[in-house]
Amino acid sequence: QVRLVESGGGWVQAGGSLRVSCAASGLTFSSYHMGWFRQAPGKEREFVAAIMRNTGNRYYRDSVKGRFTISTDNAKNTVYLQMNNLKPEDTAVYYCAAAIRGVTVTREGSYDYWGQGTQVTVSS
Repeated sequence: QVRLVESGGGWVQAGGSLRVSCAASGLTFSSYHMGWFRQAPGKEREFVAAIMRNTGNRYYRDSVKGRFTISTDNAKNTVYLQMNNLKPEDTAVYYCAAAIRGVTVTREGSYDYWGQGTQVTVSS
């Protein structure tokens, strides 16, 4: 059974930093492309970042470029999202996801497995 479990969310003031983690089990972690998405209240879920396992390429939505960094630790089967200089508009539930096929990793439909999400709240 595949499980993705996020942790590390919380409350932070604008300009602060948080690192959210996603521990994977039940799959060959190093074979899966990993992504982070987020959903703010009243809005659709949106792509945040992804890392391609075959090339090591990283992708980010424009609004987080230069502030967020996605990384993986294969020894711990964990993907991270380091978030710096957080803004109130970053407030959302953050979800990690895993995709075996490396196609259009910015799209939700490309992912096979999802975590339950972790709340990140940024106050102004």
